Amino acid sequence: MRALMSLALITLAIVTIPAYAADDCKYRGDLDTSYCDEDKDLVADPPKNPSLFRNPETIVFSFTPTENPDLLEKMFARFTKYLGQCIDKKVEYLKTYSYTEEIEAMREGKLHVGAFATGQAAFAVNVAGAVPFGVKGDSKRFHGYNLLFIVRKDSPYRKLTALKGKTVAHVTSSSNSGHLAPMALFPTLGLTPGKDYKIEFSGKHDESVFGVLSGKYDGAPVASDVFYRMAAQGRIKEEDFRILYISPAFPTDVLSYVYDLEPTLRDRVVKCTYDYRFEPELKKALADADRFYPVSYKKDWELVRTVAALGDGLDRKAYEANKKREEEARNKKK
Repeated sequence: MRALMSLALITLAIVTIPAYAADDCKYRGDLDTSYCDEDKDLVADPPKNPSLFRNPETIVFSFTPTENPDLLEKMFARFTKYLGQCIDKKVEYLKTYSYTEEIEAMREGKLHVGAFATGQAAFAVNVAGAVPFGVKGDSKRFHGYNLLFIVRKDSPYRKLTALKGKTVAHVTSSSNSGHLAPMALFPTLGLTPGKDYKIEFSGKHDESVFGVLSGKYDGAPVASDVFYRMAAQGRIKEEDFRILYISPAFPTDVLSYVYDLEPTLRDRVVKCTYDYRFEPELKKALADADRFYPVSYKKDWELVRTVAALGDGLDRKAYEANKKREEEARNKKK
């Protein structure tokens, strides 16, 4: 009988807690049901119960997996070491291999501070409780990036409409410059993705660039910061490509902390990050940015959210649909 009563109480708790949490939250917008946004700043509010704050012995940090994870870990090795010394905790770098993997790591509590790609930031916020706070920049502003449409220099293509009937690499279905922005912008320029040309998802910006170079794809929309960083690292030569289109600027990879990080620790992470000045190698790799500049997700991601809303949306349902498409694209490449 005692065992049955215990089981009943556990079952009641499992059933009751989500309902109570849902009733307790007055507004959440596009956020998943695990989070609340009563101040309507579009990111998850900290837990109301202090016992739910997270204060891990080791802080796990990661940067957007747009390129080789080993290369990114090396690029941010000094920052990782500095952050640990500054907050007086061990900081480990987490290598992730896809956008979804990074978001899932934060959602599952395995990642505490991470940089998310522009188009992925909304999913990280809504599904994983990410709170964006910093983008590469200088003392006056944050540095944005552009969508570049690239083709091989020795190709016959000299305008976007020349790609009709061809095969073009998009990155993933939730990538801003690698898919969503082209879907929104190109039709006004006389080229409708998926209708005028065949879309193949490469999975990463650098894979799109290498695919164009090898002739696998006829062209590709890619992020300018990734393209020029690859050139600076000697992985490609700019002169091997022709750029057919440059978009207006978007904010780039955004550093974010998980919403339930203990407030004192959270504030130390943010201050230490803002105080950091890039060493020459990182400054060169990040196109002469010398620091992480403060940003507001609500204000600075407005254009990105508008573009993303033209697709499936920004909520959990849209994220799961995107996650499924990413898995299908990866399986297709195997």
